Amino acid sequence: MTSTSTSTTTTTMEAVVQRRYGSADTLDIERIAVPSIGADQVLIEVVAAGLDRGVSHLMSGTPYLVRLAGFGVFAPKNPVIGMDVAGRVVAVGTSVDEFDIGDEVMGIAAGSFAEYAVADAAKVVHKPVELTFEQAAVSTISGITALQALTKVGGVEAGQRVMVIGASGGVGSFAVQIARALGASVTGVASTSKLDVVRSLGADDVVDYTTTDVTDLDERFDLIIDTGGRAPLRKLRRVLTERGTYVIVGAETGGRFTGGVGRNLRAVALSVFVRQRLTFFISSESRTFIDPLVELLASGDVVPAIGRRATFAETADAIRAIESGRGWGKTVITVRPS
Repeated sequence: MTSTSTSTTTTTMEAVVQRRYGSADTLDIERIAVPSIGADQVLIEVVAAGLDRGVSHLMSGTPYLVRLAGFGVFAPKNPVIGMDVAGRVVAVGTSVDEFDIGDEVMGIAAGSFAEYAVADAAKVVHKPVELTFEQAAVSTISGITALQALTKVGGVEAGQRVMVIGASGGVGSFAVQIARALGASVTGVASTSKLDVVRSLGADDVVDYTTTDVTDLDERFDLIIDTGGRAPLRKLRRVLTERGTYVIVGAETGGRFTGGVGRNLRAVALSVFVRQRLTFFISSESRTFIDPLVELLASGDVVPAIGRRATFAETADAIRAIESGRGWGKTVITVRPS
């Protein structure tokens, strides 16, 4: 390990490992070497890690475009899954000044479903004392995605009307709360069994998509955040204001090769010919968004929605639950007692 200091002499660790792309059946708990850190990195003793549908996509290697994005063409480049992390710093790279041994941190790591994980110092922040490790572990990736969708891309303003499609999910649960914190009126769309969850997040109104077609609503929205990507664009435009903005955050349709990319590109192409703005984005893993997210978390304006808690041994079952649509909010994997 390249470090200015370290508080551990441990050389091996337990981790949830995947040697080939596939379903949750490809996961095993193995004892492997503790990873080394670079000059701009820290080693984190993981207390908890966050799980959402994005982990499932990386695990399966679908859509196939994710493999070409640097995650490994034929097999996962990093066999340890997981990115959301919270824990304590146990080693610090030679170029890192902002963290010390023992600091409690949260952020994005490479392989967080393990006893130790490496993270770029630029993608980690100090954990607010107001947050538990579990809350911190499920917040960063979904939280900054929701924040970017609303602010950088959606340009939300106080007093606007915002619809969040997929409001009970990882990104959606953060989007509802952040939009409310920024002064917007929020309508959350979810299935029947999850409407109470969406209400508890602070949504002003809820819509059950199993009984109501959101495109038939009388209300018009200034901003729609869509984390599901199922409704046709031509129909969603009906519930946008004349100059409203529609932001595609994710999609669970579109095939194994490109996923929702085709739909995303069609939205951008159509946007050229209409007054409404139809777009998508790729989330930026930057402190530019992690820092304001942490402020919202520390203030209590945003409270992470933890739908399930699981142990290492229960990771595969937790992933299956998310894939089946049974889960809500974020799932937290508890690695060690806090």
